[in-house]
Amino acid sequence: MNILKHTLAALLALTASSAWAADTADQQLIKQGEYLSRAGDCIACHTAQGGKPFAGGLGIDSPLGMIYSTNITPDKETGIGEYTLEDFDQAVRHGVAKDGHSLYPAMPYTAYAKVSPDDVKALYAYFMHGVEPVNQANKDTDIVWPLSMRWPLGIWRWMFSPDAVEAAAAPATAPADAGQAEVLRGKYLVEGLGHCSTCHTPRGVALQEKALTDADGTEFLSGGVVEGWLAKNLRGDATDGLGGWSKEDIVAFLKGGMNQHSATFGGMSQVVADSTQHLNDADLNAIAAYLKTLSPVNKDATQPLAYDEAASVAFRSGKANSEGALDFLNNCAACHRTTGKGYEQTFPQLALSSTVNSDDPTSLIHIVLKGAQLPGTTAAPTQYGMPAFDWRLTDKEVASVLTFVRSSWGNKAPAVTADQVAKVREEVGAKPQPVR
Repeated sequence: MNILKHTLAALLALTASSAWAADTADQQLIKQGEYLSRAGDCIACHTAQGGKPFAGGLGIDSPLGMIYSTNITPDKETGIGEYTLEDFDQAVRHGVAKDGHSLYPAMPYTAYAKVSPDDVKALYAYFMHGVEPVNQANKDTDIVWPLSMRWPLGIWRWMFSPDAVEAAAAPATAPADAGQAEVLRGKYLVEGLGHCSTCHTPRGVALQEKALTDADGTEFLSGGVVEGWLAKNLRGDATDGLGGWSKEDIVAFLKGGMNQHSATFGGMSQVVADSTQHLNDADLNAIAAYLKTLSPVNKDATQPLAYDEAASVAFRSGKANSEGALDFLNNCAACHRTTGKGYEQTFPQLALSSTVNSDDPTSLIHIVLKGAQLPGTTAAPTQYGMPAFDWRLTDKEVASVLTFVRSSWGNKAPAVTADQVAKVREEVGAKPQPVR
């Protein structure tokens, strides 16, 4: 009898131990999936303003019309609660929903095709068991017929979407290859879950990204205009790219939203707030290491610009009397200073800024008209902001002050025209220019 009791007790203990081990493994997978969802910034697109996390309904403006993100909570009626792992993988990496229709490439499955099956499994575990189910019906697109027909998307996927990877690329593990392993990890995050190319790569006539990897050419991550913002060049160009940024500068920017060169604005502010600030230091360093391997778009743009104090001297001597200089003095100098150097970790410098020196002035015009605010992050909790000047400055005055900024303190960027300002003012819904 005692032997039977001991045997039964041992079996129960073994069963309990096995159940605990399985539960622990499941929780670890869910936790991994949550981290990966941060890396993929899933919450940004799948959460409407003021809505519940991952319940969808966010309007994404496209050249075809408004597309609304879908409910990806585990609700069985309106979300993905009935999705199998295979269904989930088909949607995430292949762009095909459970019922077989093709997804719009607003869902970056062209990048997620590079995500490993193991990471997809972890994401599935998180969305099925780590996310609160929300019963919220999906919205139809505002795209008019015949552009709303889905069948052409199948052709689009066939033409432009890469095959999903079978497994993650195996990084080098030998100590001598530690740097290579870091770069490979960064490449995996940037090209895959991070889907950086979605915004930072220009698009072709079929709205396809012109390059999906660095192997496709230097158009990859060379900059693109998205929703009235210029997603900047992330390649090695010294003037308008990351050529003048160190690896540490990139990490600081991704973690806190600013560094000695620049501060985040537009959609990138949300990326930092929802995604990159939550990544561990190893992954942030890996991303930075990979970005620093990218060659410049312009092979001749490897020499950094040099600071020129002529504009600063002119202000001090009272000789800065051009329209642009006076508009700068009256509207911008208090924060950005007449030296153009701003205040470190508070108000970004304009002198030698890669954003200021980009050929396309869209972001600068947008910021002046509508203002901008830094995200509150753990590393930099204070949310410094710039006010909007759409109500205060005419198109001509905005063009004048930006032309001054883009040609002072060593900056060498093309002039801005009133027509360019008027176009951006209309596109971003800024207030009408004041009447003088």
